[in-house]
Amino acid sequence: MRHMAAVQPDDQNLPKGIQRSRPLPDAKLGALWDSIILDERLKSQLLSQAMLNFTLRGKVDRSVIPLHGVILLVGPPGTGKTSLARGLAHRTAESFQGGKFRLLEVEPHMLTSSAMGKTQRAVSDLFSQSIAEAAAGGPTIVLLDEVETLAADRSKMSLEANPIDIHRATDAVLVQLDALADRHPNLLFIATSNFPQAVDSAFTSRCDLVMQVPLPDREACGRILKDCLIGLGRTYPAIGKLPAAPQFERCAAECVGLDGRTIRKMVANALASSPQTAMNPGQVTIEDLFAAARAAKASRAHGGKDK
Repeated sequence: MRHMAAVQPDDQNLPKGIQRSRPLPDAKLGALWDSIILDERLKSQLLSQAMLNFTLRGKVDRSVIPLHGVILLVGPPGTGKTSLARGLAHRTAESFQGGKFRLLEVEPHMLTSSAMGKTQRAVSDLFSQSIAEAAAGGPTIVLLDEVETLAADRSKMSLEANPIDIHRATDAVLVQLDALADRHPNLLFIATSNFPQAVDSAFTSRCDLVMQVPLPDREACGRILKDCLIGLGRTYPAIGKLPAAPQFERCAAECVGLDGRTIRKMVANALASSPQTAMNPGQVTIEDLFAAARAAKASRAHGGKDK
């Protein structure tokens, strides 16, 4: 109950469009950063770009370096973009001791409306008031998940579903990004998209960095699978020994083509391979894992993609 009381003020009475607000750094988000298996060079580039946002933008005129304070993570569903973004927020704040950073998480679907003009107004209010006020209070990082919802590619819109309002909402995002970039150098947006082709090119042009978060390669698949099994091994010791099995490398190779989330869910499918294993997960075998990986790939090939 004490823990609930401690976090309640951050999550109550939030402005429309803000799903969550929390102070940074946050060790739980640091664990997310560590859990995403990604080339360390990409992680280093990502963190360095975020750090540069808070060291350079307040000192160098935008006519010299036109930074907008926007990073865009793109890639297939399940590759860990949202977790990576949250972890990046923690790592960035951790790099500036005593900075009193804050993370705001935007829920874009709360802003959309079928009523003409309401989406545009909601977007404008979110950026010009809620986000601007947070940035005025100190270093602020804003997570824009599924950014194509707010910055849809206007060139691909049909003449249905209030296209004028959708156009205007995208326009509002772009106008507000420019205004915030001018007034608040201590503000960073981290946006994600599963469908970068659906994001308006004018938004992408404002991004200081667009990073592709790829499906894991053979080595990364092995690391994700091993991490999952060792984690389970803390509860079921026999599972923690499976990465040492001779067939482990073959099983990891079978995971190539799956995203990280699906690999971990595939392990859960293996634990449910029979009623006996479900009752005693420690009985799972490498062959169960291999069969589950094959089934996951077959499902993916037939369009049964994990959302």
